[in-house]
Amino acid sequence: MVVPGDRPGYLTSIATGRQTPERGLAGPVEPPVETVRKLPTGLAASPRELVITFQKILIIGAPRSGTNLLRDLMARLDGAGTWPCDEINHVWRHGNIRHPSDALPPGLARPEVRRYIAGAFSRLAKHRGLDTVIEKTCANSLRVPFVDRVIDDAKYVFIVRDGVDAAASAAKRWHAGLDLSYRLRKARFVPPTDVPYYLLRFLGNQLQRLGARGRPANTWGPVFDGMAEAQRGTATIGVCARQWRACVEAASTALAGLPASRVHRVRYEDFVGDPVGEFRKIAEFAGKAVPEALADDLRREVSGASRGRGRSELSGEELALVLGIAGPALAAHGYA
Repeated sequence: MVVPGDRPGYLTSIATGRQTPERGLAGPVEPPVETVRKLPTGLAASPRELVITFQKILIIGAPRSGTNLLRDLMARLDGAGTWPCDEINHVWRHGNIRHPSDALPPGLARPEVRRYIAGAFSRLAKHRGLDTVIEKTCANSLRVPFVDRVIDDAKYVFIVRDGVDAAASAAKRWHAGLDLSYRLRKARFVPPTDVPYYLLRFLGNQLQRLGARGRPANTWGPVFDGMAEAQRGTATIGVCARQWRACVEAASTALAGLPASRVHRVRYEDFVGDPVGEFRKIAEFAGKAVPEALADDLRREVSGASRGRGRSELSGEELALVLGIAGPALAAHGYA
């Protein structure tokens, strides 16, 4: 005896439980095809980790280099999406929260760490029905080999901006006040077991702010090796220049070792100068088309007004400090 099954267009045998197509229909209505997501090598997927296959595209860039702009635009492509917060550094740091910097070596990508981070991507794709997950966390610039061991089938978009402009813009963020809503959006994605650590650190940082007397008491942006020492002996703009250089140099070196098919490079200045043309190249890299409506938005929304702003805003002494620190990386990327 058979009865209507739980799959549209199928009948279920009471005796065997087997489902077969119902005769008389034009054909069974197949459910969406699901496949086991590609976990990093060496990890097995549990039945609960079955999701629609999707690609991962990670945006790599130093702070204040157009990474937010690029992520938000890419997330508007058909089938693409991202997390509803600025960054997920808490997710990337899970299992390694006490490491002194964001420059996590690949050896720290232990199986349980890889499983947790890959699972976060999988859950987002499944929950939102995405075929492409876009992710941007600036600190990943310092740890591309670690990232690539965690997500070994990722593709990368590497954006570079003039380090003088980027450092000048970043310095303003170091002195900005507390944005509680921004913090709360990111806090939603803190791994539950890490909440006590980050809560205590947040409270400690706020106490330090009370006695800062105009000088940043905490760090902002990716924490590079030696950042604490740099803060004690260098003006904030100098620390930002070191931060930019550390991010750009580490990312450039690591990405150069990956197949060209997995990396797309773009200069911020080129992007804001020709947003439609450059974005079409990025979309093609992602296997996507740019709808004309989005192209029109690019023409309206993307401005090149910030090009060269840092060089005009910094004092002569500040500019000399930035050039002295970041000079080699600036020259390597055509910003001499």
